[in-house]
Amino acid sequence: MRHEAVLTAAQMRAAEQAVFAAGVPEYELMERAGAAAAEFIWRAGGKRDLLVLCGPGNNGGDGFVIARLLRARGVPVRVAALGESRTPSSLKARAGWTGPVEDIFQAAPATQVVDALFGTGLSRGLDAHLADRFCALTGQASFSYAVDLPSGVDTDGGALLSSVPNFGVCIALGALKPAHLLQPSAACWQRLVCAEIGIDLSAATIHRLPAPQLSTPHPSDHKYSRGLVAVVGGEMAGAGVLAGHAAAHSGAGMVRHLLLDAAGGGPDAIVTQSAGGAGDVASLLGDARLRAVLVGPGLGRGQDASDRLKAAMASGHRLVLDADALTLLSLDAVPAGAILTPHEGEFVRLFGDLPGSKIDRALEAARRAGAILIYKGSDSIVAAPDGRAMIASGSSAWLSTAGTGDVLAGLVAGRLAVTGEGYRAACEALWLHGEAARRAGAAFVADDLLAELPAAIASRL
Repeated sequence: MRHEAVLTAAQMRAAEQAVFAAGVPEYELMERAGAAAAEFIWRAGGKRDLLVLCGPGNNGGDGFVIARLLRARGVPVRVAALGESRTPSSLKARAGWTGPVEDIFQAAPATQVVDALFGTGLSRGLDAHLADRFCALTGQASFSYAVDLPSGVDTDGGALLSSVPNFGVCIALGALKPAHLLQPSAACWQRLVCAEIGIDLSAATIHRLPAPQLSTPHPSDHKYSRGLVAVVGGEMAGAGVLAGHAAAHSGAGMVRHLLLDAAGGGPDAIVTQSAGGAGDVASLLGDARLRAVLVGPGLGRGQDASDRLKAAMASGHRLVLDADALTLLSLDAVPAGAILTPHEGEFVRLFGDLPGSKIDRALEAARRAGAILIYKGSDSIVAAPDGRAMIASGSSAWLSTAGTGDVLAGLVAGRLAVTGEGYRAACEALWLHGEAARRAGAAFVADDLLAELPAAIASRL
């Protein structure tokens, strides 16, 4: 399975320094980057007229290399620069461009535009006059490309430091950066590609969430060997039904829904059991065959709900804690190895207002809790206490509807029962959830996701 590495600005600088230390000149890496980006632009735009916007640093140097190589292919190229080049490599790249260099504030628009102004590592936004000009030239082009990152984007956090136009293609150089996957920056282009330039990514601990490789049950499997899941219900039976149905479609062999009222309903394949109090929950969770227990969807927030949560946490089984369970939970009581699935509000309540990017916050929270974390949102992150993280991007905006979190929680519990591995289960469930949403199309409700889960799983067998 191919994992796309994600490097922060500092990690990317260190990776580049390792290349230089191995004997590769800095300018050679710039040539590689420019050539890789030029190839993408050539394939997309052919010989349409092109304007390259070059900044004073190495991102601008990449732009001069792109301009030179595409002009050699017969593309009508113009270059507009923001002042003089300032780094040794960018000066060399500029010297290699023998055409005129226009003032960015005077340059006419073109059919294609390349943003090579600042790219990775920008710490502050463009001034208003430049940002307006930048957006105008990009907006007037039919084809637009950002080299590494659009100018005005915070590399590590994904914030927009100034006005940023929408691009057709963003060409990451060497590795993805957090801003390629985090919001709001990840919404600033239609297509993201990554150009290989010879960077060693083997030590990366943060990756883009890949499609999982799943397996079919073994011929000797039965319902218990495939994984038995318990969903501890509460005041709102419907949320537990959604979660239980998702767990049943996850690949697990059997699901039990422990209801306050066993007449609560749900799919016939799910065993519903009456568990009116914490004592009943504790007794029913005494089954050693259980592989995962989910608590939270529809649990409630009163004393009875708190008692049911405590009974589940005392059961000794692998736990998935979601929704109301996260509201009732205190950080010092998180069971080791549990999987937590907070949205933003639940995250802040449990962990406080942690500093740094969403990735930083997720990793620190996982470390503090000693738990696997799915930090939900349009850019969900799976984080482990050992520093690993996966980032899911491009999820359907239609997921912002009631009950979809219950479906995800059920999927996590089901995959945990199947695999026995918390980090793997969280990653598989998050991908399947996103794929089911993609297949469901527009204006779906949470129930519609359930119908798409078998096809989503089948696509990865």
